Amino acid sequence: MSTEPTARVSHPRQRLLETAAELFYSEGIQAVGVDRLIATAAVTKATFYRHFRGKDELVLAYLRVRDEEIRARTARAAAAAKEPRTVVELMVGGLTEEVCGPGFRGCPFINAAAEYPDAEHPVRRLIAEHRAWFRGALADLAAACGHPAPDEAAAALVLLRDGALSGGYLDGGDTVRTHLSATAQALLRPN
Repeated sequence: MSTEPTARVSHPRQRLLETAAELFYSEGIQAVGVDRLIATAAVTKATFYRHFRGKDELVLAYLRVRDEEIRARTARAAAAAKEPRTVVELMVGGLTEEVCGPGFRGCPFINAAAEYPDAEHPVRRLIAEHRAWFRGALADLAAACGHPAPDEAAAALVLLRDGALSGGYLDGGDTVRTHLSATAQALLRPN
């Protein structure tokens, strides 16, 4: 199974991706079968298999789209801010908005990882790549903030984000709104 993105995008392929994003996120990946995806996206089985060799390939495409969205949001935050701490504040603000938004059900990557326990499965490898990129981006920000151990700060920030995503789903957005920004800023202090 390839983890390379498919270059060609078509309307049926886009409908399948949008349907997968909605159903996988709201109900879980394993709970949604290919026949339901096909029916909900209003495509034929032949169309589904023309774009994706199987459900796992659609799962990979769905997670790639989420990865690209997060990378783009991070790039926009970096472009909009002059100071690295402001980038962190913008990222935390975006995360808070997501967690407090309607229909929030946690992190799509953590959710998918729970459904694919084999660390060598292509879905888990894609999740690991996403997390490594995110950790690296945070290490760069921590270094720019003058933190003496940027890799350690980044690891702590990833754990904070994971906790915020899980806690936001389980405890509600007010918990995240109250504690996330102050904790992230405290982690970045170069003590």
